[in-house]
Amino acid sequence: MTKVLEFENQAEHSDERLRVVYLEQAEARSAFALAFVGDELPRVVHWGRPVRNPETLINSVAALKPQRVSGALDETAWPSILPTQAESWSGETRFVVRRGGTELFCKFVVTSLLCDESGVTLTARDDEQHVEIEWTCEMRESGLIRQRAQVHNLATGELEVGKVELGFAVPADMTEILTTTGHHLHERSPQRQQLTIGRFQKASMVGRPDFDASLLLSVGRPGFGFTHGDVYSVHVGWSGNSLLAAEKLPYTSGQISGAEVLFGGEISLPLFVDGESDVSEESRDVYTTPWVYGAYGDGLNEVADRFHAELRNVHAQWRAERGISEKPRPVILNTWEAVYFQHDYDTLTELADKAVRSGVERFVVDDGWFGDRRDDTAGLGDWQISPDVWPEGSKSLKALADYVHGTGMEFGLWFEPEMVNPNSQMFREHPEWVLKPTPNRLPMQGRNQQVVDLTNPQAYDYVYGCMDSLIGELGIDYIKWDHNKYVTEAVSPLSGRPAIHEQTLAVYRIFRDLKNAHPGLEIESCSSGGGRVDMGILSLADRIWASDCVDPVERADIQRYTSLLVPPEMIGEHVGASPAHSTHRATSQELRMAMAFFGHLGIEWNLLKEPQKDLDELGVWVKAYKEHRDDFAHGVVVHGDDEDPAVRVDGVISADGARAVYRFTQLTTSQTYPAAPVRLAGLDPDATYHIAPLALNLESGEPFTEIGNGQSALGWWNADGIDMSGEALATYSLRPPSIHPANAVLFSVTRI
Repeated sequence: MTKVLEFENQAEHSDERLRVVYLEQAEARSAFALAFVGDELPRVVHWGRPVRNPETLINSVAALKPQRVSGALDETAWPSILPTQAESWSGETRFVVRRGGTELFCKFVVTSLLCDESGVTLTARDDEQHVEIEWTCEMRESGLIRQRAQVHNLATGELEVGKVELGFAVPADMTEILTTTGHHLHERSPQRQQLTIGRFQKASMVGRPDFDASLLLSVGRPGFGFTHGDVYSVHVGWSGNSLLAAEKLPYTSGQISGAEVLFGGEISLPLFVDGESDVSEESRDVYTTPWVYGAYGDGLNEVADRFHAELRNVHAQWRAERGISEKPRPVILNTWEAVYFQHDYDTLTELADKAVRSGVERFVVDDGWFGDRRDDTAGLGDWQISPDVWPEGSKSLKALADYVHGTGMEFGLWFEPEMVNPNSQMFREHPEWVLKPTPNRLPMQGRNQQVVDLTNPQAYDYVYGCMDSLIGELGIDYIKWDHNKYVTEAVSPLSGRPAIHEQTLAVYRIFRDLKNAHPGLEIESCSSGGGRVDMGILSLADRIWASDCVDPVERADIQRYTSLLVPPEMIGEHVGASPAHSTHRATSQELRMAMAFFGHLGIEWNLLKEPQKDLDELGVWVKAYKEHRDDFAHGVVVHGDDEDPAVRVDGVISADGARAVYRFTQLTTSQTYPAAPVRLAGLDPDATYHIAPLALNLESGEPFTEIGNGQSALGWWNADGIDMSGEALATYSLRPPSIHPANAVLFSVTRI
């Protein structure tokens, strides 16, 4: 439960009342304070560790409010959570509303303020402009802060909403920005720049966050890393168009902010009548922003842990409300890279036999089972089982599902519900079910696809009905939900308006409707790999597919930076073939398995073509994963800050701190030879630990092996291991085995 304290005082040299609201989660070591000056919108005056004497924060206004200076307005800019020109904000416009095409410049006056154990809710109005906002700020159990706003129209005549960008002020010495960029097969590539005066913005404009999305925009003390340095991060929990920004004026310290991006005419509000209008998330009488999340940490590991805790709590609550027990993450085999579109009952049952003998617990049939879908040019949208591929009888898709269930595995099936091929029965019969800018022009195609208008109730009912029926008919336990086209020029023929906002809500709704209708059903969010990863979809999906690239060298950083937001048990990490289909790079089986070990383990590999020796080794690794997966699903993810750019050190520490597994990866050849000692992040400096290689790769780190290139033994790399203090491991550290580039080893750390 959040500690909420309120303090009031009279402003010095003014009749204005000062009010400070202080929020604290002691166990999460996080606190946040807002100052209300008179009837103005609140300003962030503390965000960091809990304050010993929070009552002194009433003096934060005197401590922080800037003086008037020459050449500007009577009040120097001191940004609120939603700064406007009325409070002398001269940066990027954060609040855009129009009436009759004319932009309104609002000055909000707080009319009510409610504080309770969840946080703060206020109502603020501009009576002359007839605009009202209701703003909510919560501190979560994880120490995350999240805020959102609702916009109400208090006049007759429509009010168009263009943007509501909510922000967090950060301390003045937070001057370095970290974001990620990327593209298909290479998501989450880190980039840094200085926060200078001006605005840095990353926008996602293709109806999903996309590969280039920065899951977090982080601003911190120069040189901050995973293990050290104050850092503040912002995230927009929304699966449509959005932006993240960092901005600083000559008059202000930095602000980090986020918003949904809306097209003209996308949101137009009728008169709001309090108590009579529907104010749900999907209401058309109000506009509700996505949640904008903020996290503080001493290093990115702590920031990530807050998001992980939040998502774990959200899913635990979902299960509890529906009486669904938590279960270990089932090991998956997905058929895509094994057979692509070449579906055949005999082949897939043989593959299922190989899978279950390797320890697989969930068998997923990918694209190609429906309509005329023999390749990616046709059939998408015709969600009926293809009789050409799956004839009725003993070799039907139902027979395959029954066979898979008979082995003890779960059965999963691929869908791409939001998309359609123009060469499909669905499109030919209902061309009006497609988003398009004009009646006679379709958006530019991608992968031979167009986007289904799920804001059209008839299209929604068709897609939902097909999926609902098949789930029941086949006993589907798991859906791999794909999304392979940018949503561009997205106007609904039904409404005549841009439809990204409503389309996103429709996707959320179909997730909820299917999962409520089929308790225990799990859904993966795949979007050409990592194209849709955000707190909105993550609150509903059971996992995401991090990337269509399963090359473990590429995955080292893709997974590392995906884990800034997503806990490991929700990241699909699969063992693929060598050479990798996406890069043609050959890698060792040890690296491929080690790189998939911490996440939701799966296999993306044609086991029918592999020698028994490799299958036996795969089975050993799967067995070891099952021994550790409970810790991975509840533990703390840690990444090291290693001086050597050629290596990565990653680990997961059990929730009670008693155990950990670390992975040392030698991505490329180091300047140092052998590799220098590495620090193990996250350990208790006052504890003593036993360190030893995991038995399954003990041989890998030994000299003169296929992976190891040392020419003498490494003292601790043996079955007996060694004991070391946490303090020593955090200072002079631990020397890893000398291994060839593009290889990795795992070792355990156990508190004594």
